[in-house]
Amino acid sequence: MLAAGGVAALAAVPLAQLVLAAAGAGPARAAALLLRPRTVDLLTGSLVLVLATCAGALLLGTATAWAVVRLPLPAPRLWPVLVCLPLAVPSYVAAFAWRATWPQVHGFWPLVLVMVLTTTPYVTVPVVAALAQADHSLAEVARTLGRGRWRAARAVVLPQVLPAAGAGTLLVALYALSDFGAPAVLRHETLTTGVHRLLTGGLDRTAPAVLALALTALALLCVAGERWARRLGSGRRSPAARAAPPVPVHRTTALLVAFALAAVAAASVLGPLAALGRRMLTSERYSASAADLVGAGTTTLALAAVAATAVVVAAVPVGHLAARRPGRLTAALETAATTGHALPGVVVALALAGLWLAVAPAAYQTAVALLSAYAVLFLPKALGTTRTAVEQVPVAAQDAARALGCGPVSAWLRAVLPRALPGLAAGWVLVAAAVSKELPATLVLRPAGMDTLATELWSRTSLGAYGAAAPVGVVLVLVGLVPALLLARSLRQQLPGHLRRAPAPAPVAAGVTGVAR
Repeated sequence: MLAAGGVAALAAVPLAQLVLAAAGAGPARAAALLLRPRTVDLLTGSLVLVLATCAGALLLGTATAWAVVRLPLPAPRLWPVLVCLPLAVPSYVAAFAWRATWPQVHGFWPLVLVMVLTTTPYVTVPVVAALAQADHSLAEVARTLGRGRWRAARAVVLPQVLPAAGAGTLLVALYALSDFGAPAVLRHETLTTGVHRLLTGGLDRTAPAVLALALTALALLCVAGERWARRLGSGRRSPAARAAPPVPVHRTTALLVAFALAAVAAASVLGPLAALGRRMLTSERYSASAADLVGAGTTTLALAAVAATAVVVAAVPVGHLAARRPGRLTAALETAATTGHALPGVVVALALAGLWLAVAPAAYQTAVALLSAYAVLFLPKALGTTRTAVEQVPVAAQDAARALGCGPVSAWLRAVLPRALPGLAAGWVLVAAAVSKELPATLVLRPAGMDTLATELWSRTSLGAYGAAAPVGVVLVLVGLVPALLLARSLRQQLPGHLRRAPAPAPVAAGVTGVAR
Protein backbone atom coordinates (compact mmCIF):
# COMPACT_ATOMS: atom_id res chain seq x y z
CA MET A 1 0.00 0.00 0.00
CA LEU A 2 2.79 2.42 0.91
CA ALA A 3 4.68 1.76 -2.34
CA ALA A 4 1.51 2.16 -4.39
CA GLY A 5 0.74 5.44 -2.62
CA GLY A 6 4.23 6.72 -3.38
CA VAL A 7 3.93 5.86 -7.07
CA ALA A 8 0.50 7.49 -7.29
CA ALA A 9 1.76 10.64 -5.57
CA LEU A 10 4.73 10.95 -7.90
CA ALA A 11 2.51 10.46 -10.95
CA ALA A 12 0.22 13.27 -9.79
CA VAL A 13 3.07 15.72 -9.11
CA PRO A 14 3.06 17.29 -12.62
CA LEU A 15 -0.64 18.12 -12.39
CA ALA A 16 -0.14 19.68 -8.95
CA GLN A 17 2.85 21.65 -10.23
CA LEU A 18 0.82 22.89 -13.19
CA VAL A 19 -2.02 24.06 -10.93
CA LEU A 20 0.43 25.91 -8.68
CA ALA A 21 2.14 27.57 -11.65
CA ALA A 22 -1.17 28.70 -13.11
CA ALA A 23 -2.40 29.91 -9.70
CA GLY A 24 0.64 32.17 -9.47
CA ALA A 25 -0.82 34.32 -12.25
CA GLY A 26 -3.77 35.36 -10.11
CA PRO A 27 -7.43 35.23 -11.18
CA ALA A 28 -7.36 38.52 -13.10
CA ARG A 29 -4.32 37.74 -15.22
CA ALA A 30 -5.38 34.14 -15.76
CA ALA A 31 -8.76 35.32 -17.04
CA ALA A 32 -7.07 37.89 -19.28
CA LEU A 33 -4.75 35.22 -20.71
CA LEU A 34 -7.63 32.84 -21.36
CA LEU A 35 -9.89 35.46 -22.96
CA ARG A 36 -7.37 37.18 -25.19
CA PRO A 37 -8.00 36.70 -28.94
CA ARG A 38 -4.85 34.63 -29.44
CA THR A 39 -5.96 32.06 -26.86
CA VAL A 40 -9.48 31.95 -28.30
CA ASP A 41 -8.00 31.26 -31.75
CA LEU A 42 -5.85 28.43 -30.38
CA LEU A 43 -8.81 26.95 -28.49
CA THR A 44 -10.98 27.15 -31.59
CA GLY A 45 -8.26 25.49 -33.67
CA SER A 46 -8.07 22.62 -31.17
CA LEU A 47 -11.82 22.13 -30.85
CA VAL A 48 -12.59 22.13 -34.57
CA LEU A 49 -9.76 19.66 -35.11
CA VAL A 50 -11.11 17.40 -32.37
CA LEU A 51 -14.68 17.53 -33.70
CA ALA A 52 -13.71 16.86 -37.31
CA THR A 53 -11.32 14.05 -36.37
CA CYS A 54 -13.86 12.41 -34.06
CA ALA A 55 -16.59 12.54 -36.69
CA GLY A 56 -14.37 11.01 -39.36
CA ALA A 57 -12.91 8.34 -37.08
CA LEU A 58 -16.34 7.39 -35.70
CA LEU A 59 -17.88 6.94 -39.14
CA LEU A 60 -14.92 5.16 -40.68
CA GLY A 61 -14.13 3.07 -37.60
CA THR A 62 -17.70 1.89 -37.04
CA ALA A 63 -18.21 1.02 -40.70
CA THR A 64 -14.90 -0.86 -40.78
CA ALA A 65 -15.70 -2.79 -37.62
CA TRP A 66 -19.14 -3.79 -38.88
CA ALA A 67 -17.68 -4.97 -42.20
CA VAL A 68 -14.97 -7.02 -40.48
CA VAL A 69 -17.36 -8.75 -38.08
CA ARG A 70 -20.58 -9.07 -40.06
CA LEU A 71 -19.59 -9.52 -43.71
CA PRO A 72 -18.18 -12.73 -45.26
CA LEU A 73 -14.97 -11.07 -46.45
CA PRO A 74 -12.23 -13.07 -48.14
CA ALA A 75 -9.13 -13.85 -46.02
CA PRO A 76 -10.90 -13.17 -42.69
CA ARG A 77 -7.68 -13.54 -40.66
CA LEU A 78 -6.14 -10.59 -42.54
CA TRP A 79 -8.57 -7.85 -41.56
CA PRO A 80 -7.87 -7.69 -37.79
CA VAL A 81 -4.23 -7.07 -38.73
CA LEU A 82 -5.03 -4.39 -41.29
CA VAL A 83 -7.35 -2.46 -38.97
CA CYS A 84 -4.61 -2.30 -36.30
CA LEU A 85 -1.67 -1.43 -38.57
CA PRO A 86 -2.40 2.36 -38.71
CA LEU A 87 -1.44 2.46 -35.02
CA ALA A 88 2.14 1.82 -36.16
CA VAL A 89 2.31 5.19 -37.92
CA PRO A 90 2.72 8.19 -35.58
CA SER A 91 0.62 11.10 -36.77
CA TYR A 92 3.63 13.38 -37.12
CA VAL A 93 5.39 10.78 -39.31
CA ALA A 94 2.32 10.53 -41.55
CA ALA A 95 2.09 14.33 -41.71
CA PHE A 96 5.77 14.58 -42.62
CA ALA A 97 5.44 11.88 -45.29
CA TRP A 98 2.63 13.68 -47.09
CA ARG A 99 4.29 17.07 -46.64
CA ALA A 100 7.55 15.73 -48.05
CA THR A 101 5.66 14.50 -51.12
CA TRP A 102 3.51 17.59 -51.59
CA PRO A 103 5.18 20.57 -49.85
CA GLN A 104 2.27 22.83 -50.75
CA VAL A 105 -0.17 20.67 -48.78
CA HIS A 106 -0.81 22.02 -45.29
CA GLY A 107 -3.60 23.42 -43.18
CA PHE A 108 -6.74 22.14 -41.52
CA TRP A 109 -8.22 19.58 -43.93
CA PRO A 110 -4.95 17.76 -44.73
CA LEU A 111 -4.39 17.56 -40.98
CA VAL A 112 -7.89 16.15 -40.43
CA LEU A 113 -7.25 13.49 -43.06
CA VAL A 114 -3.95 12.49 -41.43
CA MET A 115 -5.53 12.40 -37.96
CA VAL A 116 -8.53 10.35 -39.09
CA LEU A 117 -6.33 7.77 -40.83
CA THR A 118 -4.01 7.39 -37.83
CA THR A 119 -6.67 7.39 -35.09
CA THR A 120 -9.49 5.32 -36.63
CA PRO A 121 -8.22 2.09 -34.95
CA TYR A 122 -9.09 3.63 -31.57
CA VAL A 123 -12.72 3.28 -32.66
CA THR A 124 -12.43 0.18 -34.84
CA VAL A 125 -10.80 -2.09 -32.26
CA PRO A 126 -13.33 -1.64 -29.39
CA VAL A 127 -16.29 -1.74 -31.79
CA VAL A 128 -15.01 -4.98 -33.36
CA ALA A 129 -14.74 -6.49 -29.88
CA ALA A 130 -18.20 -5.22 -28.91
CA LEU A 131 -19.83 -6.55 -32.08
CA ALA A 132 -18.12 -9.91 -31.66
CA GLN A 133 -19.32 -10.22 -28.06
CA ALA A 134 -22.80 -8.71 -28.56
CA ASP A 135 -25.83 -10.89 -27.90
CA HIS A 136 -27.61 -11.22 -31.25
CA SER A 137 -30.20 -13.73 -30.06
CA LEU A 138 -32.59 -10.93 -29.08
CA ALA A 139 -32.31 -9.48 -32.57
CA GLU A 140 -33.51 -12.80 -33.96
CA VAL A 141 -36.45 -12.67 -31.55
CA ALA A 142 -37.24 -9.15 -32.77
CA ARG A 143 -37.19 -10.37 -36.36
CA THR A 144 -39.68 -13.13 -35.53
CA LEU A 145 -41.96 -10.37 -34.20
CA GLY A 146 -41.99 -8.68 -37.59
CA ARG A 147 -39.07 -6.26 -37.48
CA GLY A 148 -36.68 -6.09 -40.41
CA ARG A 149 -32.98 -6.90 -40.16
CA TRP A 150 -31.86 -3.29 -39.79
CA ARG A 151 -34.62 -2.26 -37.37
CA ALA A 152 -33.87 -5.26 -35.18
CA ALA A 153 -30.16 -4.55 -35.20
CA ARG A 154 -30.75 -0.87 -34.39
CA ALA A 155 -33.03 -1.72 -31.48
CA VAL A 156 -31.00 -4.60 -29.95
CA VAL A 157 -27.39 -4.63 -31.14
CA LEU A 158 -26.71 -0.90 -31.45
CA PRO A 159 -27.19 -0.17 -27.71
CA GLN A 160 -24.61 -2.89 -26.96
CA VAL A 161 -22.07 -1.32 -29.33
CA LEU A 162 -22.57 2.39 -28.66
CA PRO A 163 -20.57 2.48 -25.39
CA ALA A 164 -17.54 0.98 -27.13
CA ALA A 165 -17.89 3.40 -30.04
CA GLY A 166 -18.24 6.31 -27.63
CA ALA A 167 -15.22 5.27 -25.58
CA GLY A 168 -13.12 4.88 -28.71
CA THR A 169 -14.24 8.26 -30.05
CA LEU A 170 -13.29 9.95 -26.81
CA LEU A 171 -9.84 8.37 -27.05
CA VAL A 172 -9.61 9.88 -30.53
CA ALA A 173 -10.61 13.23 -29.05
CA LEU A 174 -7.89 12.93 -26.42
CA TYR A 175 -5.31 12.05 -29.07
CA ALA A 176 -6.31 14.94 -31.34
CA LEU A 177 -6.38 17.36 -28.43
CA SER A 178 -2.94 16.29 -27.19
CA ASP A 179 -1.12 15.91 -30.50
CA PHE A 180 1.69 18.32 -31.18
CA GLY A 181 3.76 16.98 -34.07
CA ALA A 182 1.15 16.68 -36.83
CA PRO A 183 -0.40 20.16 -36.28
CA ALA A 184 3.08 21.68 -36.19
CA VAL A 185 4.18 19.92 -39.40
CA LEU A 186 0.99 20.83 -41.27
CA ARG A 187 0.87 24.37 -39.84
CA HIS A 188 -2.44 24.29 -38.00
CA GLU A 189 -2.26 26.14 -34.69
CA THR A 190 -3.75 24.47 -31.63
CA LEU A 191 -3.37 24.76 -27.88
CA THR A 192 -0.49 22.28 -27.91
CA THR A 193 1.51 24.23 -30.47
CA GLY A 194 0.70 27.46 -28.61
CA VAL A 195 1.91 26.06 -25.29
CA HIS A 196 5.10 24.75 -26.89
CA ARG A 197 5.82 28.09 -28.55
CA LEU A 198 5.33 29.99 -25.29
CA LEU A 199 7.40 27.45 -23.37
CA THR A 200 10.38 27.52 -25.72
CA GLY A 201 10.17 31.16 -26.77
CA GLY A 202 10.41 33.03 -23.46
CA LEU A 203 11.22 32.98 -19.76
CA ASP A 204 7.65 33.57 -18.56
CA ARG A 205 6.21 30.25 -17.35
CA THR A 206 2.86 31.67 -16.24
CA ALA A 207 1.22 32.15 -19.63
CA PRO A 208 2.00 28.62 -20.92
CA ALA A 209 0.89 27.20 -17.55
CA VAL A 210 -2.52 28.87 -17.85
CA LEU A 211 -2.98 27.60 -21.42
CA ALA A 212 -1.74 24.16 -20.41
CA LEU A 213 -4.23 24.03 -17.56
CA ALA A 214 -7.06 24.78 -19.98
CA LEU A 215 -5.76 22.05 -22.28
CA THR A 216 -5.56 19.64 -19.33
CA ALA A 217 -9.14 20.42 -18.30
CA LEU A 218 -10.36 19.48 -21.77
CA ALA A 219 -8.25 16.31 -21.71
CA LEU A 220 -9.63 15.33 -18.30
CA LEU A 221 -13.17 15.68 -19.67
CA CYS A 222 -12.25 13.29 -22.48
CA VAL A 223 -10.79 10.77 -20.04
CA ALA A 224 -13.79 10.99 -17.70
CA GLY A 225 -16.17 10.51 -20.62
CA GLU A 226 -14.17 7.54 -21.93
CA ARG A 227 -14.27 5.81 -18.54
CA TRP A 228 -18.00 6.45 -18.20
CA ALA A 229 -18.64 5.01 -21.67
CA ARG A 230 -16.43 2.02 -20.89
CA ARG A 231 -18.38 1.29 -17.70
CA LEU A 232 -21.65 1.37 -19.66
CA GLY A 233 -20.34 -1.38 -21.91
CA SER A 234 -18.78 -3.52 -19.22
CA GLY A 235 -21.83 -5.65 -18.50
CA ARG A 236 -21.35 -9.40 -18.60
CA ARG A 237 -22.50 -11.32 -21.59
CA SER A 238 -25.35 -13.75 -21.06
CA PRO A 239 -24.35 -17.43 -21.20
CA ALA A 240 -27.14 -17.89 -23.75
CA ALA A 241 -25.81 -15.12 -25.99
CA ARG A 242 -25.12 -16.07 -29.60
CA ALA A 243 -22.76 -14.47 -32.09
CA ALA A 244 -24.45 -13.29 -35.25
CA PRO A 245 -23.82 -15.19 -38.47
CA PRO A 246 -22.39 -13.22 -41.40
CA VAL A 247 -24.82 -10.98 -43.24
CA PRO A 248 -25.66 -12.61 -46.59
CA VAL A 249 -24.35 -10.36 -49.37
CA HIS A 250 -23.34 -10.92 -52.96
CA ARG A 251 -19.76 -12.04 -53.46
CA THR A 252 -19.09 -8.96 -55.58
CA THR A 253 -20.26 -6.73 -52.74
CA ALA A 254 -17.95 -8.51 -50.30
CA LEU A 255 -15.03 -8.06 -52.69
CA LEU A 256 -15.79 -4.34 -53.13
CA VAL A 257 -15.92 -3.85 -49.37
CA ALA A 258 -12.65 -5.75 -48.99
CA PHE A 259 -11.09 -3.53 -51.64
CA ALA A 260 -12.29 -0.41 -49.81
CA LEU A 261 -10.86 -1.66 -46.49
CA ALA A 262 -7.56 -2.48 -48.17
CA ALA A 263 -7.49 1.00 -49.75
CA VAL A 264 -7.93 2.65 -46.34
CA ALA A 265 -5.14 0.51 -44.87
CA ALA A 266 -2.93 1.37 -47.83
CA ALA A 267 -3.57 5.10 -47.40
CA SER A 268 -2.87 4.82 -43.66
CA VAL A 269 0.32 2.73 -43.77
CA LEU A 270 1.61 1.98 -47.26
CA GLY A 271 1.06 5.56 -48.43
CA PRO A 272 3.34 7.15 -45.82
CA LEU A 273 5.92 4.35 -46.22
CA ALA A 274 5.91 4.77 -50.00
CA ALA A 275 6.26 8.53 -49.65
CA LEU A 276 9.19 8.11 -47.27
CA GLY A 277 10.82 5.53 -49.53
CA ARG A 278 10.43 7.75 -52.57
CA ARG A 279 12.01 10.68 -50.72
CA MET A 280 14.91 8.46 -49.63
CA LEU A 281 15.58 7.28 -53.18
CA THR A 282 15.14 10.56 -55.04
CA SER A 283 16.70 13.04 -52.66
CA GLU A 284 20.24 14.06 -53.58
CA ARG A 285 20.62 17.35 -51.78
CA TYR A 286 19.84 15.99 -48.33
CA SER A 287 21.24 12.53 -47.85
CA ALA A 288 20.77 10.70 -44.59
CA SER A 289 23.82 10.36 -42.36
CA ALA A 290 24.26 6.77 -41.24
CA ALA A 291 26.15 7.92 -38.16
CA ASP A 292 23.34 10.27 -37.12
CA LEU A 293 20.72 7.60 -37.70
CA VAL A 294 22.65 4.97 -35.75
CA GLY A 295 23.33 7.43 -32.93
CA ALA A 296 19.69 8.48 -32.67
CA GLY A 297 18.57 4.83 -32.85
CA THR A 298 21.00 3.77 -30.12
CA THR A 299 19.89 6.63 -27.87
CA THR A 300 16.25 5.80 -28.49
CA LEU A 301 16.74 2.13 -27.67
CA ALA A 302 18.64 2.92 -24.48
CA LEU A 303 16.04 5.44 -23.29
CA ALA A 304 13.18 3.09 -24.22
CA ALA A 305 14.73 0.14 -22.36
CA VAL A 306 15.52 2.10 -19.20
CA ALA A 307 12.18 3.94 -19.17
CA ALA A 308 10.13 0.79 -19.85
CA THR A 309 11.91 -1.10 -17.07
CA ALA A 310 11.42 1.73 -14.58
CA VAL A 311 7.75 2.18 -15.54
CA VAL A 312 6.93 -1.53 -15.25
CA VAL A 313 8.64 -1.72 -11.85
CA ALA A 314 6.67 1.33 -10.70
CA ALA A 315 3.42 -0.16 -12.02
CA VAL A 316 3.78 -3.41 -10.05
CA PRO A 317 2.70 -2.15 -6.58
CA VAL A 318 -0.28 -0.23 -7.95
CA GLY A 319 -1.30 -3.05 -10.30
CA HIS A 320 -0.98 -5.66 -7.55
CA LEU A 321 -3.06 -3.57 -5.16
CA ALA A 322 -5.75 -3.01 -7.79
CA ALA A 323 -5.92 -6.74 -8.54
CA ARG A 324 -5.86 -8.01 -4.96
CA ARG A 325 -7.51 -5.30 -2.84
CA PRO A 326 -10.14 -3.42 -4.84
CA GLY A 327 -11.87 -0.61 -3.01
CA ARG A 328 -12.32 3.14 -2.90
CA LEU A 329 -8.80 3.88 -1.67
CA THR A 330 -7.32 1.57 -4.29
CA ALA A 331 -9.45 3.18 -6.99
CA ALA A 332 -8.25 6.62 -5.89
CA LEU A 333 -4.61 5.52 -6.00
CA GLU A 334 -5.09 3.93 -9.40
CA THR A 335 -6.73 7.09 -10.73
CA ALA A 336 -3.86 9.23 -9.44
CA ALA A 337 -1.33 6.85 -10.99
CA THR A 338 -3.01 7.15 -14.39
CA THR A 339 -3.01 10.96 -14.36
CA GLY A 340 -0.49 10.91 -17.20
CA HIS A 341 -3.17 9.41 -19.45
CA ALA A 342 -4.95 12.77 -19.39
CA LEU A 343 -1.87 14.99 -19.66
CA PRO A 344 -0.55 15.88 -23.12
CA GLY A 345 3.19 15.46 -23.52
CA VAL A 346 3.76 19.20 -23.83
CA VAL A 347 1.87 19.77 -20.56
CA VAL A 348 3.97 17.20 -18.70
CA ALA A 349 7.10 18.80 -20.13
CA LEU A 350 6.00 22.23 -18.96
CA ALA A 351 5.12 21.03 -15.45
CA LEU A 352 8.31 19.02 -14.97
CA ALA A 353 10.48 21.80 -16.40
CA GLY A 354 9.12 24.18 -13.77
CA LEU A 355 9.46 21.55 -11.05
CA TRP A 356 13.07 20.64 -11.82
CA LEU A 357 14.07 24.29 -12.16
CA ALA A 358 12.55 25.01 -8.75
CA VAL A 359 13.78 21.91 -6.90
CA ALA A 360 17.00 20.86 -8.63
CA PRO A 361 18.05 23.21 -11.45
CA ALA A 362 21.05 21.03 -12.27
CA ALA A 363 18.70 18.18 -13.21
CA TYR A 364 16.78 20.23 -15.78
CA GLN A 365 17.35 18.97 -19.33
CA THR A 366 19.10 15.82 -18.16
CA ALA A 367 18.29 12.17 -18.68
CA VAL A 368 16.71 12.09 -15.21
CA ALA A 369 14.22 14.83 -16.11
CA LEU A 370 13.42 13.14 -19.41
CA LEU A 371 12.88 9.75 -17.79
CA SER A 372 10.59 11.30 -15.19
CA ALA A 373 8.40 12.62 -18.03
CA TYR A 374 8.29 9.19 -19.65
CA ALA A 375 7.31 7.63 -16.32
CA VAL A 376 4.36 10.00 -15.87
CA LEU A 377 3.17 9.73 -19.48
CA PHE A 378 3.39 5.97 -19.92
CA LEU A 379 2.68 4.52 -16.47
CA PRO A 380 -0.99 3.95 -17.47
CA LYS A 381 0.12 1.67 -20.35
CA ALA A 382 2.03 -0.62 -17.99
CA LEU A 383 -0.57 -0.40 -15.23
CA GLY A 384 -3.35 -1.98 -17.25
CA THR A 385 -1.30 -4.99 -18.36
CA THR A 386 0.16 -5.41 -14.86
CA ARG A 387 -3.25 -5.47 -13.18
CA THR A 388 -4.57 -7.99 -15.70
CA ALA A 389 -1.49 -10.21 -15.32
CA VAL A 390 -1.74 -10.28 -11.52
CA GLU A 391 -5.49 -10.97 -11.63
CA GLN A 392 -4.83 -14.13 -13.64
CA VAL A 393 -2.57 -15.58 -10.93
CA PRO A 394 -4.55 -17.53 -8.29
CA VAL A 395 -4.40 -16.01 -4.82
CA ALA A 396 -3.81 -19.52 -3.45
CA ALA A 397 -0.39 -19.65 -5.10
CA GLN A 398 0.86 -16.67 -3.11
CA ASP A 399 -0.84 -17.92 0.07
CA ALA A 400 0.92 -21.26 -0.31
CA ALA A 401 4.28 -19.53 -0.59
CA ARG A 402 3.55 -17.54 2.56
CA ALA A 403 2.55 -20.74 4.37
CA LEU A 404 5.94 -22.21 3.51
CA GLY A 405 7.70 -19.38 5.32
CA CYS A 406 8.30 -16.83 2.56
CA GLY A 407 7.90 -13.15 3.33
CA PRO A 408 5.47 -10.96 1.36
CA VAL A 409 8.05 -9.82 -1.19
CA SER A 410 9.68 -13.23 -1.51
CA ALA A 411 6.29 -14.94 -1.93
CA TRP A 412 5.35 -12.47 -4.67
CA LEU A 413 8.64 -12.98 -6.49
CA ARG A 414 8.38 -16.78 -6.32
CA ALA A 415 4.66 -17.38 -6.81
CA VAL A 416 3.28 -14.40 -8.74
CA LEU A 417 6.11 -12.97 -10.82
CA PRO A 418 6.82 -16.07 -12.96
CA ARG A 419 3.14 -16.40 -13.92
CA ALA A 420 2.60 -12.67 -14.43
CA LEU A 421 5.81 -12.21 -16.42
CA PRO A 422 4.17 -12.46 -19.90
CA GLY A 423 1.75 -9.65 -19.01
CA LEU A 424 4.55 -7.54 -17.56
CA ALA A 425 6.59 -8.15 -20.71
CA ALA A 426 3.67 -6.99 -22.86
CA GLY A 427 3.49 -3.79 -20.81
CA TRP A 428 7.24 -3.36 -21.22
CA VAL A 429 6.93 -3.60 -25.00
CA LEU A 430 4.05 -1.11 -25.10
CA VAL A 431 5.94 1.42 -23.00
CA ALA A 432 9.20 0.97 -24.93
CA ALA A 433 7.41 1.51 -28.25
CA ALA A 434 5.62 4.60 -26.92
CA VAL A 435 8.87 6.07 -25.57
CA SER A 436 10.54 5.52 -28.94
CA LYS A 437 7.91 7.69 -30.66
CA GLU A 438 7.39 10.39 -28.01
CA LEU A 439 8.10 13.91 -29.32
CA PRO A 440 6.98 17.02 -27.36
CA ALA A 441 8.30 16.12 -23.89
CA THR A 442 11.55 14.87 -25.43
CA LEU A 443 12.01 18.14 -27.32
CA VAL A 444 11.70 20.19 -24.13
CA LEU A 445 13.50 18.02 -21.55
CA ARG A 446 16.24 16.19 -23.47
CA PRO A 447 19.85 17.06 -22.66
CA ALA A 448 21.68 19.25 -25.15
CA GLY A 449 23.10 17.14 -27.96
CA MET A 450 20.91 14.11 -27.23
CA ASP A 451 18.77 13.12 -30.21
CA THR A 452 16.19 10.37 -30.37
CA LEU A 453 14.60 9.14 -33.56
CA ALA A 454 11.60 11.42 -33.00
CA THR A 455 13.67 14.54 -32.34
CA GLU A 456 16.00 13.69 -35.23
CA LEU A 457 13.03 13.60 -37.60
CA TRP A 458 11.73 16.84 -36.11
CA SER A 459 15.02 18.70 -36.45
CA ARG A 460 15.57 17.48 -40.03
CA THR A 461 12.02 18.44 -40.99
CA SER A 462 12.41 21.89 -39.44
CA LEU A 463 15.50 22.45 -41.63
CA GLY A 464 13.72 21.19 -44.74
CA ALA A 465 16.08 18.21 -44.95
CA TYR A 466 13.33 15.81 -46.01
CA GLY A 467 15.75 13.31 -47.54
CA ALA A 468 17.63 12.93 -44.27
CA ALA A 469 14.40 12.69 -42.26
CA ALA A 470 12.80 9.98 -44.41
CA PRO A 471 14.88 7.02 -43.11
CA VAL A 472 14.10 8.09 -39.54
CA GLY A 473 10.39 8.04 -40.33
CA VAL A 474 10.65 4.53 -41.76
CA VAL A 475 12.41 3.29 -38.61
CA LEU A 476 9.72 4.88 -36.41
CA VAL A 477 7.00 3.08 -38.35
CA LEU A 478 8.84 -0.24 -38.00
CA VAL A 479 9.09 0.33 -34.25
CA GLY A 480 5.34 0.96 -34.10
CA LEU A 481 4.58 -2.32 -35.85
CA VAL A 482 5.38 -4.33 -32.70
CA PRO A 483 2.51 -3.09 -30.47
CA ALA A 484 0.17 -2.91 -33.48
CA LEU A 485 0.72 -6.59 -34.29
CA LEU A 486 0.34 -7.55 -30.62
CA LEU A 487 -3.00 -5.75 -30.56
CA ALA A 488 -4.08 -7.44 -33.79
CA ARG A 489 -3.30 -10.85 -32.32
CA SER A 490 -5.35 -10.07 -29.22
CA LEU A 491 -8.23 -8.74 -31.32
CA ARG A 492 -8.30 -11.81 -33.54
CA GLN A 493 -8.68 -14.04 -30.48
CA GLN A 494 -11.89 -12.20 -29.53
CA LEU A 495 -13.59 -12.80 -32.86
CA PRO A 496 -16.15 -15.56 -33.45
CA GLY A 497 -14.83 -18.85 -34.74
CA HIS A 498 -16.03 -18.34 -38.33
CA LEU A 499 -13.83 -15.21 -38.55
CA ARG A 500 -10.67 -16.99 -37.44
CA ARG A 501 -10.52 -19.36 -40.36
CA ALA A 502 -10.98 -19.10 -44.06
CA PRO A 503 -14.61 -19.54 -45.11
CA ALA A 504 -15.64 -22.45 -47.25
CA PRO A 505 -16.14 -21.59 -50.94
CA ALA A 506 -19.65 -20.42 -51.63
CA PRO A 507 -21.70 -22.50 -54.06
CA VAL A 508 -22.19 -21.15 -57.55
CA ALA A 509 -25.88 -20.69 -56.93
CA ALA A 510 -25.15 -18.32 -54.08
CA GLY A 511 -23.30 -15.99 -56.42
CA VAL A 512 -26.17 -16.08 -58.90
CA THR A 513 -28.86 -15.34 -56.36
CA GLY A 514 -26.78 -12.64 -54.64
CA VAL A 515 -26.37 -14.47 -51.33
CA ALA A 516 -22.87 -15.46 -50.14
CA ARG A 517 -23.15 -18.19 -47.55
